[in-house]
Amino acid sequence: MQFEIGQVVRSKAGHDRDEYLLVTGFDGQFVLLCDGRQRPLDRPKRKNPRHLAATNIKLKAQATQTDRSVRKALTALQNGHAQGE
Repeated sequence: MQFEIGQVVRSKAGHDRDEYLLVTGFDGQFVLLCDGRQRPLDRPKRKNPRHLAATNIKLKAQATQTDRSVRKALTALQNGHAQGE
């Protein structure tokens, strides 16, 4: 699976199962993710790509600048109101 920075993914395994997360980077074979709450932008979570489901949603640059904007965008997605591209 190919992931891009700024793409929204859904966790398929772990404590964060079924939550939407934002791809912020890559660390070897792992994907770095944040949600703006438990995992802020400055402390991303490393996750195996096999445990992620890709979505077709990519957030705009302004929605990925602060933890607050990431939380707002991901909460809207979780509630069914897409604010992606």
